[in-house]
Amino acid sequence: MNSNKTIYSLLPPWLVRFDFMGLFEQDPFGNLLIIKRFFIFIIGWFTYYRYTAVNKIQIIGSEQLVDLPDHGVLFLSNHQTYFADVIAFYHIFCATKWGYKDTISPPFYLFSPRARCYYVAASETMKEGILPKLFSIGGAITIDRSWRANGENVKRELDNSAQDKIGLGLGHGWVVSFPQGTTKPYAPVRKGTAHLIKDHKPIVIPVVINGFRRAFDKKGLRFKKRNTKLTVHFKPPMHFLPDESLESMVERVTKAIEQDHPGDANV
Repeated sequence: MNSNKTIYSLLPPWLVRFDFMGLFEQDPFGNLLIIKRFFIFIIGWFTYYRYTAVNKIQIIGSEQLVDLPDHGVLFLSNHQTYFADVIAFYHIFCATKWGYKDTISPPFYLFSPRARCYYVAASETMKEGILPKLFSIGGAITIDRSWRANGENVKRELDNSAQDKIGLGLGHGWVVSFPQGTTKPYAPVRKGTAHLIKDHKPIVIPVVINGFRRAFDKKGLRFKKRNTKLTVHFKPPMHFLPDESLESMVERVTKAIEQDHPGDANV
């Protein structure tokens, strides 16, 4: 594989030949999958109780994940915290790989986690402290938002590399994206999401989450309210016409992730 050339060039030929278990396999961004699996295992064990004991997670529609291919799948979700949402997705993805349905109990799936997972995150978010930098090992695709920085609305040059990086993630595995680009409820879905779908033609799975904003702080690292019901609802794949307008796609995605009208302030 092209992504493995760097690491394999550093290894003796005999070791390359005997790498039948793929121990030195890398993702498209140069990260060893074995390191990612170890990291997901550790974070999974430390966070499992947050979703099963301190709070209770309800998973709806995990059957939508069962027959998905190993790559080319884009999950579009509303966003409530920086990290608690993403960690919950990883738990569910790994559990589904092991044949679990609408549950993450018990956590045996962490012994062989799904490593071909990625999530889109703002560059500045992943630079704020040691934990975010460590979390980036788990599969962060970092982008520079042109419309927002440090909690403020801004206008700056578009990050033209963002679509290419997300495309690399889609070519290798599953990608979680938050098309509103903010944890603020009912914020508009960015048109870049529609461009991404048109350019890479992934399988698009809309997701609606709830309860995370109530249970955790904004970063999703500290508890705010215990015994909160967390829900993650996977919906059937969306289908788009080749000539469908960007505006139509944005509108449909907005409705699919239930961000089209004010309702529960926690959404």
